[in-house]
Amino acid sequence: MSRAVVVGAGAREHALAWGLSKSVDVIVTPGNDGMRASGLTCVATSPLELEADLFVIGPDALLVEGLASELRAQGKTVFGPGIDGAQLEGSKAYMKEFLRAANVPTAAFGVVDNEEDASRFLSTMKPPYVVKTDGLAAGKGVLVTEDLDEAMGDVREKLSGAAFGDAGTTVVIEEGLVGVECSMFVLCDGTRCEPLIPSQDFKRVGDFNTGPNTGGMGALAPLSLMDDAMVDRVMTEIIAPTVKELQHRGIEYRGVFYAGVMLTKDGPKLLEYNVRFGDPETQVLIPLFDGDLYEALLATAKGDLRSTPSFKNEAAVTVVLAAQGYPGTPRGGDVISGLNDDGQLGLSDVVIFHAGTKRRADGTFVTGGGRVLNVSARGATLEDARRRAYEAASLITFEGRVMRNDIAVMPERSPRELQ
Repeated sequence: MSRAVVVGAGAREHALAWGLSKSVDVIVTPGNDGMRASGLTCVATSPLELEADLFVIGPDALLVEGLASELRAQGKTVFGPGIDGAQLEGSKAYMKEFLRAANVPTAAFGVVDNEEDASRFLSTMKPPYVVKTDGLAAGKGVLVTEDLDEAMGDVREKLSGAAFGDAGTTVVIEEGLVGVECSMFVLCDGTRCEPLIPSQDFKRVGDFNTGPNTGGMGALAPLSLMDDAMVDRVMTEIIAPTVKELQHRGIEYRGVFYAGVMLTKDGPKLLEYNVRFGDPETQVLIPLFDGDLYEALLATAKGDLRSTPSFKNEAAVTVVLAAQGYPGTPRGGDVISGLNDDGQLGLSDVVIFHAGTKRRADGTFVTGGGRVLNVSARGATLEDARRRAYEAASLITFEGRVMRNDIAVMPERSPRELQ
């Protein structure tokens, strides 16, 4: 039987391993206690020391550090870009210059490494102001504000290294785009690209998009505003020129594009690229995947993607349960009530993907990270999936639980209505 290795330890990797395990043997490195409880094999062995027919790398940092390149140098088949392609996420400054060269529609921007240049550039812009760390910041390195003083204060904190260390000592300042944000995932085998169904994540910690940014508090799929015509536009205006520019630079990209797209009144514009599956979007995409996930990822990794991935004619919603203090300093060790021995609830069309859980010797699950659990539910409609997700989430409790109550509840509005 074929074997796949999934690299990572979060809910995204749990979802990928869960989907792959339907057709092949799966090893997760390092995995987590919730994955082990569900029957997945987790090892502490370096992926460089493992053998498998396919390696799937989850975390952005490992791709940026070059793990895919190292594995390919060993002759392994890898889903995930090499160190050169991973620069699209590793440096936002590089990415924005890349988009300019590729003529991909995106927000106007400036790259600065000192307060004077930042102040000068911000003075030429209108609110909202967007300030981003250049390097990786686990989804938390973005400030969007209407307040110029707050924007400059954020710039100072990032440039000083106080907020995100070296990842923030260069910042990208962008114009604030108005519209509806979409997460668009596209498989790419180096030449051919195939889109997955559009999804949407919810970044801020509080209901109705209040509070600081997080790694993601929930997700939904599909996003109905992204109809076939809009998907075609994204593929033509954003993805195709990206692949052309990669090829021009001699970069063979085999993996997934995570295109953060803003649907504006002027059409789709790229906010930024990530070079791996998103978290928590993967937790709604995989339950809806209709087909052999292993074969789709293997074909992509081998440069032989021949078919369009198919999805169930249903909807999915994921609700994240986070620890007290998240996204600041989360508290660990709180007992989690409601889960079965396998870390699940035993409900049809509901899967619990573990992110930050630990299991004590007596079998009790406790909190062990910022985002603790992802409750993912399928339904015939988005409303049905949302109802099931929140009903399931209500069965899981722990001290100080942080949860948004409005995932997938806000009505969709067209970009023109938002102007």
